[in-house]
Formats: sequence, structure tokens, C-alpha cells
Amino acid sequence: MAYTLAYSPCPNDTYVFGALTNGLLPRAPQVAPHLTDIDELNRAAERATYELVKVSYGAIPFLMKHYRILPAGGAIGRGCGPLLVAQPGGSPPLFSDFAQKRIAIPGERTTAFMLLQLALGTRPKTVTMRFDRIIPAVVAGEVDAGLIIHESRFTYRDAGLISIVDLGEWWENMTLLPIPLGAIVVRNDIPEDEARTLNAAIRQSLDFARNNDAVVMPYVRAHAAEMNDDVMRSHITTYVTDFTDDLGEAGRNAVHALFSRAHTAGILNREIQPDFVGP
Repeated sequence: MAYTLAYSPCPNDTYVFGALTNGLLPRAPQVAPHLTDIDELNRAAERATYELVKVSYGAIPFLMKHYRILPAGGAIGRGCGPLLVAQPGGSPPLFSDFAQKRIAIPGERTTAFMLLQLALGTRPKTVTMRFDRIIPAVVAGEVDAGLIIHESRFTYRDAGLISIVDLGEWWENMTLLPIPLGAIVVRNDIPEDEARTLNAAIRQSLDFARNNDAVVMPYVRAHAAEMNDDVMRSHITTYVTDFTDDLGEAGRNAVHALFSRAHTAGILNREIQPDFVGP
């Protein structure tokens, strides 16, 4: 029987899961993949649709009755945070001004939106849209600013936009910890021994990709739409890190810090203790 596995078509995810999804790992569990946008993944996880699913850390406090966190396969690192971007104006805008402006966001449950609320100290006016619609919406003047994630951080300048704040940099300066963006979670009806086997398979899939680039990259390119190779490679380099292989102590500390600060700020209504699958 194949485990249901859902992740995004972004290069970091297809790179990590390419070998596992395509049956390139002898003796690894079989998976039935489903690829969709991160906001849709977060929503599907709230319904406990998939046995394994990539979600935002910002969504995990709302998923804990259904899922626990795998140490491998996630997106966590340094220099990889979401950006708030806007059209250039006369005088440089202040970040605090955007508390009263209309901001496009990639999802209510994304880590990006949690970080934006933490940094602003309030919940701004928002419009939710797919992450790849945000830059065009800002350029068209449909919103005052956009909260961008994924490969958009490499392309916003090409659209004539400027960065108002790098929320990853803000987080790192505040906490000295890496930025916990996304995690692979396993449904609670999967026994612990099976969950550990799945975690090991994800690590093996990542190791295969790192050692067999030419084999995995066609799968990555097939899901990268019109993304050019430079952006695709930058995406993988930025979001696939040592923490993708294993969260480690620093990664776990970052997750605890995110949830603790969100609770203190009133974004979460209770203290959250994340549930990790054991080593």
C-alpha cells in the first residue's frame, strides 16, 4: 500500500521528494504523490486529507490533533525568509506604515503571515491569493504591498518592486535562530515505527538527489513551470539546507521560539508544544 504524500511543485520540494516519488530508492516505502500550492496543502492538512503533507510552520498549531512533525524534509534555514515588497515611491516607506495598508499574503496559515504579524506588532489588512499572483497584484496597484515567498524573492526586482523588510533577517536578528518555514508532518494514525521509516526514506531521497543531480533535475524542471534554471537552482540552494536532512537542536529551538512568540503576541490563543517524531 502506498502512503499518500502531498507537497508543493516548488523546486525544493520536488528536489527532496523526486527520488522517493519516482521509485528510485530500493526498499523505500511507496508513496502516492499529490502536488499543489502551500495554502491548499495547509487547508488539506486541516482536514487530515493526506498521511504525509508539507505544511507551513504557521499552520501546525492548528493541525496538532491530526499530525506530528518529521525531522526531515522541511524548509528551515538562514537567509531564506519571506519579504514584504512594494512599488517604489518618493521617500523610502517605513515598515510600520504598512500596518494600515492593504497587503497581499499567500495564506492565513503561512509562516510568512505569522512572521509579518510578529514584526508589525498587529494584524494588517490582507488579501489572500496564490503566491505567484502576489507580485502581479502589487505591480498592478491592486494592493499596497505583497508578502512574497518561494522563488518570488529572486524575481521581484525584475518586476520593478522594492523590498520593505526581509522578515527572515528580522527573525534571525531577534532570535539568532534559523527561520522555520515549512515542515513535513505525518498523520497521527501512522504508528511511530512507520513514521521513523518514512523519515529515513525522506533523508535517503534527499541524499540521492545530492548525489544524482542529473537524475532528479528533470523531475524538478517538469514542475517548475516557466522558471529559468538560475532561479530554480537558487531556490534549491536557499531552501534545501542541512536542516532539511534533520532539524537538530537549533531547528527544534526555532520552532519552539516561533510558537512561543506567536502566543505572547496574541496570534495563538494558547501555548503550543510541537510534537516531533523521535530520532
